[in-house]
Amino acid sequence: MSRWVLGEFRSPERMVEAARALRASGFLRLDAHTPYPVEDVDAVLGLSGSRLPLLALLAGVGGAAGAYVVQWFTQAVDWPLNVGGRPLHSGPAFIPITFESAVLAAAGAIFLGVIVACGLPRVTHPFFDLEAFRSASIDGFWLAVAVDGSEGVDAAEGALRQLGAAVVLAVEGRR
Repeated sequence: MSRWVLGEFRSPERMVEAARALRASGFLRLDAHTPYPVEDVDAVLGLSGSRLPLLALLAGVGGAAGAYVVQWFTQAVDWPLNVGGRPLHSGPAFIPITFESAVLAAAGAIFLGVIVACGLPRVTHPFFDLEAFRSASIDGFWLAVAVDGSEGVDAAEGALRQLGAAVVLAVEGRR
């Protein structure tokens, strides 16, 4: 079971200031839920860069290499046919399929990578059971603090109230 303490702020600036103060006071597992992207929130939350571009590069190179090897093997090794006097290994003829396979492999890897990174398929989250949390998609700026134990809940609730949260809620549930 995981525990979170949520605080709603009326403006994005107040939420970012509160996130900075919480990180400075030792709360490191933070998350923000906003109705639109907020500038600087990634840096304040300490989010690292995405590894999806590297995954796409590796999948694309692997897809291209695999396609090229399959074409070379079938044309030059497994079933060599001398058609019109062209060489058995004709690299330029392999370029379109090699490129298309690279794009297909990279796109598939990105699609699956995003699904895994987002933890899908997750139908629901404990936050969604809170009636007040509905404002996160309309006009509320929510800051979630993951805590351990009841003393962590009390400390996070006090810190959020002190930082000016309009609503403070504690949530417990499966992640």
